[in-house]
Amino acid sequence: MNTEDLLMNHRSVRKYQNRPIDREVMDRILECGMRASNTGNMQIYSVVVTQDPTRREELAKLHFGQGSTCAAYLTICVDVNRYHHWCRLRGCDEPYDNFLWLMAGTVDASLCAQNICVAAEAEGLGFCYLGTVMYNTQAIADMLELPKGVVPVITLSMGYPDEEPILSERLPLAGTVHYEKYHDYSDSEIDEVHHVREEFPFNQEMVKVNNTRNYCEIFTKIRYPKKDNVAISKSLKSFCEKAGFFNEE
Repeated sequence: MNTEDLLMNHRSVRKYQNRPIDREVMDRILECGMRASNTGNMQIYSVVVTQDPTRREELAKLHFGQGSTCAAYLTICVDVNRYHHWCRLRGCDEPYDNFLWLMAGTVDASLCAQNICVAAEAEGLGFCYLGTVMYNTQAIADMLELPKGVVPVITLSMGYPDEEPILSERLPLAGTVHYEKYHDYSDSEIDEVHHVREEFPFNQEMVKVNNTRNYCEIFTKIRYPKKDNVAISKSLKSFCEKAGFFNEE
């Protein structure tokens, strides 16, 4: 399968075979992650691979059961701890304890994660991004013994697929791509770009099962309501402050 076919046929996998990932395969995937573009070639990230069955089970609980059958969890973190340690050893300043580098590290970690995912699919593996890493940040950090300066931002469940999920819908390019300058949308354009999402059979079934007025309300009322967003944001900000970021002096 060529790269375009691989990317166009991506599916999130949530059920996995009871089959471990060989160390050689994992190392190849991780090496691909390390080749991703990043800020200043500084690689302000770290990847924690969890494969031990007992620790996987513990981590699954922190992700509300997601990925419970996976062969490995990969927790990808912003990491200025390692860079600051190098700075101290070389008698240099430690200037990366601020919001700029939290953002830069998050971008770099995301690029690394996507390289890992493409490489994993090329090896016949499946994966799923778990947004719950931002819901239980402190507990996950405690379990993984993350030091100050390290913030988990992405978790991947990974393993050999035990399912072949349907291909999810995506918005058309007109809904996400802007040439030369941002084009704000009219009401009719919003209706048009979201038509594919609202007419997707699985999404229509979700509306029916959850007794919502429309598919948009699935997100705003059930999946990501305001009160949860605010509570999680406060918790995440508090963790990042304790991790040493937001130092603007």
